[in-house]
Amino acid sequence: MMQETYQPHTIEPAVQQQWEANQVFKAVVDTNKEKFYCLSMFPYPSGRLHMGHVRNYTIGDVVSRFQRMQGKNVMQPMGWDAFGLPAENAAIKHKVAPAKWTKENIAYMKGQLKSLGFGYDWDREIATCDPEYYRWEQWFFTTLIDKGLAYKKVSAVNWCPNDQTVLANEQVIDGCCWRCDSVVERKEIPQWFIRITAYAEELLNDLDQLEGWPDQVKAMQRNWIGKSRGVQMRFGLKDRSDELEIYTTRPDTLMGVSYLAVAAGHALAKEAAATNSELAAFLDECKKSGTAEADLATVEKKGMATGFTAIHPISGAEVPVWVANFVLMEYGTGAVMAVPAHDQRDWEFANKYDLAINQVIEGINGEEIDLAAAAFTEKGVLINSGEFDGLAFEQAFDAIAAKLVELGKGEVKTNYRLRDWGVSRQRYWGSPIPVIRNAAGDTMPAPASLQPVILPTDVVMDGINSPIKNNPEFENIELDGEPVFRETDTFDTFMESSWYYARYCSPRCDDAMLDPKEANYWLPVDQYIGGIEHAILHLLYARFFHKLLRDAGLVESDEPFKSLLCQGMVLAEAFYTTNDNGAKEWVNAADVTIERDEKGRLLTAHRTVDGVEVQYSGMIKMSKSKNNGVDPQEAIELYGADTVRLYTMFAAPPEQTLEWSDSGVQGSQKFLQRVWRLSYELLQQANAGTLENLSKDEQDVRRKVHETIQKVSDDIGRRYNFNTGIAAIMELMNALQKVDLSSNGGRGVVSEGLNAIIRMLSPMAPHITQALWVAFGNDGLVIDATWPVVDESALVRDSITLVVQVNGKLRAKLEAPVSAGKDELEALAMADEAVQKQLEGKTVRKVIVVPGKLVNIVVG
Repeated sequence: MMQETYQPHTIEPAVQQQWEANQVFKAVVDTNKEKFYCLSMFPYPSGRLHMGHVRNYTIGDVVSRFQRMQGKNVMQPMGWDAFGLPAENAAIKHKVAPAKWTKENIAYMKGQLKSLGFGYDWDREIATCDPEYYRWEQWFFTTLIDKGLAYKKVSAVNWCPNDQTVLANEQVIDGCCWRCDSVVERKEIPQWFIRITAYAEELLNDLDQLEGWPDQVKAMQRNWIGKSRGVQMRFGLKDRSDELEIYTTRPDTLMGVSYLAVAAGHALAKEAAATNSELAAFLDECKKSGTAEADLATVEKKGMATGFTAIHPISGAEVPVWVANFVLMEYGTGAVMAVPAHDQRDWEFANKYDLAINQVIEGINGEEIDLAAAAFTEKGVLINSGEFDGLAFEQAFDAIAAKLVELGKGEVKTNYRLRDWGVSRQRYWGSPIPVIRNAAGDTMPAPASLQPVILPTDVVMDGINSPIKNNPEFENIELDGEPVFRETDTFDTFMESSWYYARYCSPRCDDAMLDPKEANYWLPVDQYIGGIEHAILHLLYARFFHKLLRDAGLVESDEPFKSLLCQGMVLAEAFYTTNDNGAKEWVNAADVTIERDEKGRLLTAHRTVDGVEVQYSGMIKMSKSKNNGVDPQEAIELYGADTVRLYTMFAAPPEQTLEWSDSGVQGSQKFLQRVWRLSYELLQQANAGTLENLSKDEQDVRRKVHETIQKVSDDIGRRYNFNTGIAAIMELMNALQKVDLSSNGGRGVVSEGLNAIIRMLSPMAPHITQALWVAFGNDGLVIDATWPVVDESALVRDSITLVVQVNGKLRAKLEAPVSAGKDELEALAMADEAVQKQLEGKTVRKVIVVPGKLVNIVVG
């Protein structure tokens, strides 16, 4: 018997138990069905889900459930990106081993995911910290070493002295560590790399295959790969036999070079510093400067002369060689030719150190150029360039390149901004790198007999050193009776997240990295969902790793993800007070009493406990630091999982930011209550009615039912405009609630409409719709039902709404037969009483009839 009121806290656990008992979401290879692999980026097990997680995973679950109702064989797995520095920091803070902390968090967060009703195949669950997972990553890495695709070299890195680890450029914010704000240093240490540059051209070209990816993400990857055509050239060095090699994309400016600049890590800089203590001190200072290219554009330009002199490859002119803090060893050759007249960075440096500024380019249209104000960086026509005067950029590029080739001083070369992927990290909580060295110091891949290299988990974190460094029990082992030593660096956690999507296909395969049958059935992922902050590193590394897997014969596809959806952030109101030191102290909105005007605008806000006025910071990203997060568990307990799911899908399009609103959540709950209430009222009737002998009003509502099916199918299935699809369902509910249930036809229309709503709403609100599905006498599960189909005959109209205008202004709306011709429509319009009043005493000059739409009467 159906309950009269909607009780989500009774319904939801019961439905979830039914799913689990029937293994509803277990995915099995079925070659007779079209597969659909839907994947949301897996979470780091930080302890609790946040609303960003909820939004991401709700989108994925809605897509998965919709595709299942289309008859596809759907796989939707979930796992844990479990390695990483936060676990180490938490272990130090809470005096607990990272493994224990991580496993406890996984258990709690898994319970949260289940409470939201997400349809995951939990039999495919993986955690990247499990040896069963990372052992295959280790095996694969040793195969890359054998192929020459992985190697070790001494490299300058971003070093966080506090966390004692290497940081990627993107993890350095204003010269400081993104996690602890310590000043980042430059440090040279041996590092392991994977040769992603060998795949640069393919990674670039294959972006054209990714029609289901946002253009913005593809553009970001193209820029990151950074293909450029330029000239590699050699400047001689005065009184020396060696040369200084540089690469430039602007050879047209070569005749304007006034100095060369080398990186602090360049061999020439180190040689000069060996006899110059002031220069040596400057090189040390450079180690602590910004490291990312974006930082170099804004950092104060600093430098020192090396005392060396270069020889221009064409003119033979002498050019001073400087060390500059805006040149990095990692990009190009670690040396650049400086043309201050035509590069702003070079111009700033030249002005600071009184170096020559030689104009060699003028504007194509003869515009005035003021080199005292700024560099002229546009391409133009060459001047002051001897035999190259008068040439435009393309001509000058070719002519100067040809001259350099002729002189044996250079050649045209394609370069990439992309650099090989450094995968070593000097931290503990990660996969050990499967490499050993012998007593002679020779490095080699760990043989199969020494794999997998299991990370010890019963450890004590002292906050300074990794427990596996200087640990004889881990480091010192034997191979064939001889002592050997394990590598004590661990893998960058991007390694684990670069292939997890593939391991989901066969997570329990214990004799291979991937089961080819499973992998080639499920891959590539049909729909991938996650934040745009992963647009470059994670997504580029995953694309690269997939190509490595392909070339190793483990997968057949070229790309891992066919379509990509980047969901927007979740925002919430934030409030703060200011303490005596001027620092902001953030106050949770739940602890604030707010007064608003009739339009919902904030008037005053006070801390509830003591009445102290708080300042409003607007709608900003939910975060712990701003104390404005909404705990999903509290929201579920207050409103139910279906309400939380429905609201996150309704409040905004998926790629846009979502502004959390308690009143909006309450609105979603009220809508579900309306659906429940109308269903209850219909079931109290003697019978469900039929669709025979419908009145005109009932026909109109039935047409609305099928127009809604048509719209929602497109909004959810093709456009991913979930919010407009839900809005259409809400409009249909409004129409159904106005139907007279005492009429046989009325009951028939409402019954058909609710049946459609229950199925269309089930991806967003799967618990209430399952309960209603059963209440209406259906067998089995609504998720196994087919998506509603449009009845084309219901869309046929007997009449149209005719808009009548006089001189372009609306004067009437009339019902007219669909079959009415122009003459009949004109006659209907002219006969309308309101229209006739507008025509009194006036001459009709013209009548414009748009069949099926409007009549416009032009009078004078």
